[in-house]
Amino acid sequence: MFYAVLAYHVEETVQSWTPEEDKALMKDLLEVNDRLTREGKLGPAARLGPTAAAVTLRGPGDGMVIDGPFAETKEQLLGLYVLDCANQDEAIAAARDLKRVNPTAVYEIRPIMLYLPGVPLAAR
Repeated sequence: MFYAVLAYHVEETVQSWTPEEDKALMKDLLEVNDRLTREGKLGPAARLGPTAAAVTLRGPGDGMVIDGPFAETKEQLLGLYVLDCANQDEAIAAARDLKRVNPTAVYEIRPIMLYLPGVPLAAR
């Protein structure tokens, strides 16, 4: 079963980290990613750009492009992981590993009902 692990954080906190703090956190997170990859559990993962650079498409027909996501929350969606786990408990265990190295983040674990992997994208 595929699970989406959605990573939320207070964006201002993440943006306040020094480059060294961010690099240290990413090193720890990538160690968890590497282990999950070796175990055959990690699919696509992404760190999202700032919400200030985002736009939202909403409304009828072709929709209208407006600035940002406008959520009534302190935490924003800043990243995501796709995991292939036997069950929800296994997905929760993987999210706990991520939380251990990024303790101020919040992780939402949600089953994926349809997974279309698409084509591999080249890193830029």
